[in-house]
Amino acid sequence: MNAPDKTFLVVGVGNLYRCDDAVGIHIARNLNDRKTEYMIVKEQSGEGTSLMEAWEDYSHVLIVDAVSSGSPAGSVHRLDASKTIPSKFFSCSTHNFGVAEAIELSRTLNQLPEHLKLYGIEGKNFEPGELLSPEVELTVEKVADEIFQYITSIS
Repeated sequence: MNAPDKTFLVVGVGNLYRCDDAVGIHIARNLNDRKTEYMIVKEQSGEGTSLMEAWEDYSHVLIVDAVSSGSPAGSVHRLDASKTIPSKFFSCSTHNFGVAEAIELSRTLNQLPEHLKLYGIEGKNFEPGELLSPEVELTVEKVADEIFQYITSIS
């Protein structure tokens, strides 16, 4: 199945039971409530091969995930994955083959989506639990609004 050229795939990555690691899922759910014909929203655990399969038919992909780079909690990092991405951002992943590795393997195999953007939300707490830290909670609506406006302005 090939997606229409201007259809955006938004992938919310995370684990609902590791506090701030769930922020990508929360943002995906927020966006899913406002779905348009130009946006498909999926939730993923962050396992690399599943991500590669999810984006294979799309030329416009946005991935939202928690990151850990040492920046203040709640900081939003916007990265263009057509360039090299710092793998240290995704060190909070429980997968040996996660987001960064899937992107780099796709790049090597010449299977990277033409437009791949990453929204990394700086996490604070990745311990077991179901609550986002207050700093991260504040970003959910803001990032969802930004992504929705970006998609609707282009489509």
